[in-house]
Amino acid sequence: VQSLATATKIGEAPFLLILDGIEDPHIFGAILRTAEAAGIHGVIIRKRRQVQVNETVTKTSTGAAETVPIIRVVNIAETISALQAREIKVIGLEIDGKTYYNDASFVEPLAIVVGSEGYGLARLVKERCDEVVRLPMRGSINSLNASVATGIILYEVLRQRSLDRLETRR
Repeated sequence: VQSLATATKIGEAPFLLILDGIEDPHIFGAILRTAEAAGIHGVIIRKRRQVQVNETVTKTSTGAAETVPIIRVVNIAETISALQAREIKVIGLEIDGKTYYNDASFVEPLAIVVGSEGYGLARLVKERCDEVVRLPMRGSINSLNASVATGIILYEVLRQRSLDRLETRR
Protein backbone atom coordinates (compact mmCIF):
# COMPACT_ATOMS: atom_id res chain seq x y z
CA VAL A 1 0.00 0.00 0.00
CA GLN A 2 2.84 2.41 0.84
CA SER A 3 4.41 1.65 -2.56
CA LEU A 4 1.16 2.64 -4.29
CA ALA A 5 1.06 5.90 -2.33
CA THR A 6 4.66 6.61 -3.33
CA ALA A 7 3.84 6.13 -7.01
CA THR A 8 0.84 8.44 -6.76
CA LYS A 9 2.84 11.05 -4.86
CA ILE A 10 5.48 11.27 -7.59
CA GLY A 11 2.88 11.24 -10.36
CA GLU A 12 3.64 7.82 -11.81
CA ALA A 13 1.40 4.87 -12.55
CA PRO A 14 2.17 2.16 -9.98
CA PHE A 15 4.85 -0.27 -11.16
CA LEU A 16 5.16 -3.34 -8.93
CA LEU A 17 7.02 -6.62 -9.25
CA ILE A 18 5.68 -9.83 -7.73
CA LEU A 19 8.07 -12.74 -7.25
CA ASP A 20 6.35 -16.10 -6.99
CA GLY A 21 8.79 -18.38 -5.21
CA ILE A 22 12.31 -17.27 -6.18
CA GLU A 23 14.63 -19.62 -4.28
CA ASP A 24 18.17 -18.63 -5.31
CA PRO A 25 19.59 -15.69 -3.32
CA HIS A 26 21.88 -14.65 -6.19
CA ILE A 27 18.93 -14.48 -8.59
CA PHE A 28 16.83 -12.60 -6.04
CA GLY A 29 19.65 -10.11 -5.49
CA ALA A 30 20.10 -9.60 -9.23
CA ILE A 31 16.35 -9.07 -9.65
CA LEU A 32 16.31 -6.47 -6.88
CA ARG A 33 19.25 -4.65 -8.49
CA THR A 34 17.45 -4.50 -11.84
CA ALA A 35 14.14 -3.58 -10.19
CA GLU A 36 15.77 -0.64 -8.43
CA ALA A 37 17.39 0.52 -11.67
CA ALA A 38 14.03 0.25 -13.47
CA GLY A 39 12.26 2.36 -10.82
CA ILE A 40 10.01 -0.31 -9.34
CA HIS A 41 7.78 1.09 -6.60
CA GLY A 42 7.77 -2.19 -4.66
CA VAL A 43 8.63 -5.88 -4.83
CA ILE A 44 6.12 -8.34 -3.41
CA ILE A 45 7.38 -11.72 -2.20
CA ARG A 46 6.03 -14.67 -0.25
CA LYS A 47 6.70 -14.89 3.47
CA ARG A 48 7.46 -18.60 3.02
CA ARG A 49 8.81 -20.84 0.26
CA GLN A 50 10.81 -17.92 -1.13
CA VAL A 51 14.32 -16.78 -0.37
CA GLN A 52 14.25 -13.82 1.99
CA VAL A 53 16.63 -10.90 2.14
CA ASN A 54 19.87 -12.21 3.58
CA GLU A 55 23.57 -11.33 3.33
CA THR A 56 23.94 -12.94 -0.12
CA VAL A 57 20.85 -11.16 -1.49
CA THR A 58 22.03 -7.82 -0.10
CA LYS A 59 25.53 -8.24 -1.50
CA THR A 60 24.32 -9.41 -4.94
CA SER A 61 21.81 -6.56 -5.12
CA THR A 62 24.61 -4.02 -4.49
CA GLY A 63 22.43 -2.28 -1.93
CA ALA A 64 19.09 -2.41 -3.76
CA ALA A 65 17.76 -4.80 -1.11
CA GLU A 66 18.01 -1.89 1.31
CA THR A 67 16.33 0.69 -0.92
CA VAL A 68 13.59 -1.13 -2.85
CA PRO A 69 10.44 -1.56 -0.75
CA ILE A 70 9.91 -5.29 -0.21
CA ILE A 71 6.43 -6.37 0.80
CA ARG A 72 6.06 -9.86 2.29
CA VAL A 73 2.68 -11.54 1.88
CA VAL A 74 1.21 -14.86 2.90
CA ASN A 75 -0.60 -15.57 -0.36
CA ILE A 76 0.43 -14.25 -3.78
CA ALA A 77 -2.87 -15.20 -5.47
CA GLU A 78 -4.90 -13.25 -2.89
CA THR A 79 -2.51 -10.32 -3.21
CA ILE A 80 -3.08 -10.30 -6.96
CA SER A 81 -6.84 -10.12 -6.40
CA ALA A 82 -6.36 -7.23 -3.95
CA LEU A 83 -4.24 -5.34 -6.48
CA GLN A 84 -6.82 -5.93 -9.21
CA ALA A 85 -9.49 -4.51 -6.90
CA ARG A 86 -7.34 -1.35 -6.86
CA GLU A 87 -7.40 -1.33 -10.67
CA ILE A 88 -3.85 -2.55 -11.07
CA LYS A 89 -3.34 -4.76 -14.12
CA VAL A 90 -1.43 -7.95 -13.30
CA ILE A 91 0.66 -9.54 -16.03
CA GLY A 92 2.44 -12.85 -15.53
CA LEU A 93 5.59 -13.85 -17.38
CA GLU A 94 5.60 -17.53 -18.34
CA ILE A 95 7.06 -19.69 -21.09
CA ASP A 96 3.59 -20.64 -22.35
CA GLY A 97 2.13 -17.13 -22.28
CA LYS A 98 -0.48 -16.38 -24.93
CA THR A 99 1.26 -13.34 -26.43
CA TYR A 100 4.75 -11.92 -26.65
CA TYR A 101 5.72 -9.51 -23.90
CA ASN A 102 6.18 -6.57 -26.29
CA ASP A 103 2.62 -6.95 -27.62
CA ALA A 104 1.14 -6.24 -24.17
CA SER A 105 0.40 -2.74 -22.88
CA PHE A 106 2.37 -1.68 -19.82
CA VAL A 107 1.43 2.00 -19.49
CA GLU A 108 -1.37 1.59 -16.95
CA PRO A 109 -0.95 0.84 -13.22
CA LEU A 110 0.84 -2.50 -13.33
CA ALA A 111 2.24 -5.47 -11.47
CA ILE A 112 4.51 -7.94 -13.26
CA VAL A 113 4.61 -11.49 -11.87
CA VAL A 114 7.70 -13.67 -12.31
CA GLY A 115 7.77 -17.28 -11.17
CA SER A 116 10.43 -19.46 -9.64
CA GLU A 117 13.47 -20.69 -11.49
CA GLY A 118 12.37 -24.30 -11.78
CA TYR A 119 8.59 -24.19 -11.65
CA GLY A 120 7.46 -20.90 -13.13
CA LEU A 121 4.21 -19.41 -11.87
CA ALA A 122 2.05 -21.38 -9.46
CA ARG A 123 -1.19 -22.54 -11.11
CA LEU A 124 -3.52 -20.31 -9.08
CA VAL A 125 -1.21 -17.31 -9.46
CA LYS A 126 -1.18 -17.80 -13.22
CA GLU A 127 -4.98 -18.12 -13.31
CA ARG A 128 -5.42 -14.85 -11.41
CA CYS A 129 -3.24 -12.82 -13.79
CA ASP A 130 -5.10 -10.55 -16.20
CA GLU A 131 -2.73 -11.66 -18.93
CA VAL A 132 0.24 -14.02 -19.26
CA VAL A 133 2.98 -13.10 -21.70
CA ARG A 134 6.13 -14.82 -22.90
CA LEU A 135 9.55 -13.95 -24.23
CA PRO A 136 10.52 -15.19 -27.69
CA MET A 137 12.89 -18.15 -27.51
CA ARG A 138 14.87 -19.05 -30.62
CA GLY A 139 17.56 -21.37 -29.28
CA SER A 140 17.37 -24.97 -28.11
CA ILE A 141 17.28 -23.97 -24.42
CA ASN A 142 13.68 -23.07 -23.69
CA SER A 143 14.06 -20.84 -20.63
CA LEU A 144 16.04 -17.93 -19.28
CA ASN A 145 17.41 -17.21 -15.84
CA ALA A 146 14.61 -15.52 -13.85
CA SER A 147 16.69 -12.37 -13.32
CA VAL A 148 17.42 -12.03 -17.05
CA ALA A 149 13.74 -12.55 -17.97
CA THR A 150 12.72 -10.02 -15.33
CA GLY A 151 15.17 -7.46 -16.68
CA ILE A 152 13.84 -7.83 -20.21
CA ILE A 153 10.22 -7.25 -19.24
CA LEU A 154 10.93 -4.43 -16.76
CA TYR A 155 12.77 -2.49 -19.42
CA GLU A 156 9.95 -3.05 -21.90
CA VAL A 157 7.68 -1.39 -19.34
CA LEU A 158 10.09 1.56 -19.14
CA ARG A 159 10.30 1.77 -22.93
CA GLN A 160 6.51 1.84 -23.35
CA ARG A 161 6.01 4.33 -20.54
CA SER A 162 8.68 6.64 -21.98
CA LEU A 163 6.98 6.55 -25.39
CA ASP A 164 3.59 7.14 -23.76
CA ARG A 165 4.93 10.22 -21.93
CA LEU A 166 6.36 11.59 -25.17
CA GLU A 167 3.04 11.12 -26.97
CA THR A 168 1.11 12.68 -24.07
CA ARG A 169 3.29 15.82 -24.21
CA ARG A 170 2.55 16.42 -27.91
